[in-house]
Amino acid sequence: MLRYTLRRLLLVLPTLLGILTINFFMVQTAPGGPVEQFIATLEGSGSAFMERVGTAGPDVAASAMQFEGEGLYSGARGLNPKTLEAVRKLYGFDKPILTRYVDMLRDFLCFDFGKSLFKADRVSDLLINSLPVSISIGVWSTLLIYMVSIPLGIARAVRRGSTFDFATGAVLVTASAIPGFLFAVLLIVLFAGGSYWQIFPLRGLHSLGYESMPFWQQALDYMHHMVLPVISMTIGGFAALTMLTRNSFLDELSKQYVETARSKGLSERSVLYGHVFRNAMLIVIAGLPGTFVRMFFAGSLLIETIFSLNGLGLLGFEAAMQRDYPVMFATLYIFTLIGLVTSIIGDLTMTKVDPRIDFAGRSKA
Repeated sequence: MLRYTLRRLLLVLPTLLGILTINFFMVQTAPGGPVEQFIATLEGSGSAFMERVGTAGPDVAASAMQFEGEGLYSGARGLNPKTLEAVRKLYGFDKPILTRYVDMLRDFLCFDFGKSLFKADRVSDLLINSLPVSISIGVWSTLLIYMVSIPLGIARAVRRGSTFDFATGAVLVTASAIPGFLFAVLLIVLFAGGSYWQIFPLRGLHSLGYESMPFWQQALDYMHHMVLPVISMTIGGFAALTMLTRNSFLDELSKQYVETARSKGLSERSVLYGHVFRNAMLIVIAGLPGTFVRMFFAGSLLIETIFSLNGLGLLGFEAAMQRDYPVMFATLYIFTLIGLVTSIIGDLTMTKVDPRIDFAGRSKA
């Protein structure tokens, strides 16, 4: 198993290389890049800029006219070729695309993501500031969904056709139909001082003075801030996993080995958790990497915006809208790496749940 794990870890590098290569050439050759955005911003704000400086006094107006005359700004008439070349050099587009590609790979191997094109920060600093938010939302949301859905799915499978089965199914379907962002607004109105109770904080990961608190108080403050975002993220995630768990257990309960175990006098609990559980949980565990990555990035964008949490989801979305290529590729790099590592962890977990699974032997065959 160790050899298989090492082989999977080695495959991370070519997989990362392939994903980054495809996305690099797709994004770099697409229209509407950072240079075009910068030019459009200058040309669109030229007349308004000159009107503003014209009312600010003769000294400011003269400086603006000199700024324009030197070719640094040309308003609606277009940019001076020297200025255009300076803008291209500023964003690194004066180099051939293959050179930019090789430079990116070399820097990414050292986890050097460069500097943001539109923010006065290094990309690594932006990622470090955003990671705690995304990790908090992704980890706690995934854990909560699995901790609730698996026992609930088992209970529904055991009580198939009962009032409990129908009632919980109706509640889960209703919950899954509620958009997460809409439920977040409802929670804010009810519990964050919107119109009723001020029980939970509205924004951020921690309160003012967090650094000076003792550790136990920091933990409580952190959990206090995480309650509403995590509940908002998980409200629609229970239905699918609960149904998957229920159907998986029902499929296993109908097999012959279950009747054989019962005929030997084993208790229902021993049959359920000693025999059925391992087989039924394989398909549930297989979906863990996808669930975590989805919670980590795709599902957290609106939640981060509503609760003023500067996570990777919001950072990546803003970078895509601004064509901030260093931030875009860095977030893609991080998400891909996390997805590949969680996939390996999911495989290892499956072997622990069911020792009959032998990925190493299967890969040799």
